[in-house]
Amino acid sequence: MTVPDRGFPVSEFEQRTRKLQIIMRESEVDAVLLTTEPNVRYFTGFLTQFWQSPTRPWFLIVPAEGKPIAVIPEIGVSGMAQTWVDDIRGWPSPLPEDDGISLLISAIQELPVRFGRIGMTLGAESFLRMPINNFELLKSGLFRFQFVDIADRLHNLRMVKSDLEIAKTRFICKIVSASFLEMPEFASSGMTESEIVSELKIRILGKGADSVSYVVAGSGPGGYDSIIMGPTSRVVEDGDLMIIDTGSTYDGYFSDFDRNWAFGYADDATLRAHEIVWDATEAGFKAARPGATTTDLWTAMNDVMMAGGSLGNDVGRLGHGLGIELTERPSNTATDNTVLKEGMVMTLEPGMAFAPGKQMVHEENMVITEHGAEWLSIRAERELVVIN
Repeated sequence: MTVPDRGFPVSEFEQRTRKLQIIMRESEVDAVLLTTEPNVRYFTGFLTQFWQSPTRPWFLIVPAEGKPIAVIPEIGVSGMAQTWVDDIRGWPSPLPEDDGISLLISAIQELPVRFGRIGMTLGAESFLRMPINNFELLKSGLFRFQFVDIADRLHNLRMVKSDLEIAKTRFICKIVSASFLEMPEFASSGMTESEIVSELKIRILGKGADSVSYVVAGSGPGGYDSIIMGPTSRVVEDGDLMIIDTGSTYDGYFSDFDRNWAFGYADDATLRAHEIVWDATEAGFKAARPGATTTDLWTAMNDVMMAGGSLGNDVGRLGHGLGIELTERPSNTATDNTVLKEGMVMTLEPGMAFAPGKQMVHEENMVITEHGAEWLSIRAERELVVIN
């Protein structure tokens, strides 16, 4: 596999910033204030695991013209200086009495004012990532400005990936796919879920992944009842069905898909359920093309599962967007209706209850192309793999 270069050229960040600045003019905002890791990274290239610490707030200002301005804790200044951003203002955080707020207010007040509005991601699938009392101080210090939500428009901007973004996603999908294919080599009855998952992680990392930051697993006699828990110390036995779903990363970009295996043997109901969700994924893939909608994908997959005897599902959607976050907008639901565009990276994730207390979920990753869709993950076999 060709290993994609890490990072992006400055031209990529310039293009992203220009697109946001067009949105800003259309939305009549003078500046956009970003406070979360994915958004700060998207416009700067600042990639660090230090965001896992909740102690310090981080701020990025995108002005109506020109380059972003970083207002960040001093501990991150040297790292931010390695990006294309050159206006970097730091303070000795943590400083609870004024954790960057006065510095942030000053930076925003220096900008030209046309509309008296500041955009932030305040809506669906976004969060503030700063103390709410500090946000109140910020609003008081900038009382002449109105804070408005631009979450939807920023989500829409990030939905369409560049060729370089897609290359990173394709690479991590291939790594995980190859590791999944090796499961029969090391997994067996008598091992615990955790032991199996630990070995899988080692193989994913050994092939070049940066992290296996999300991995869940479940197993049970002929089926499982949860797809967001585990792995546990439960011993896998003959007759069990096991699912592993992982979001692994390369250079900050996620894969997100699962595989199912039976151990020893599988009954006819389990084998048939796997074929149904595989067929549902195939139907979703065939429906995926520019101009179609996420609801078209949902309908195509749901129709196959209902015809196959589905008892329903409690997931709420049959796939979603994918990128620098494990799950991104849009969602494949009956009512989402987001129009698919070339460059969107999506998951297809049909799941159904095929018997009381037993689920079967199958997931693949794809990218929307000019002529339809392209698999990013290596397609699973329609027939359920039985590990003996």
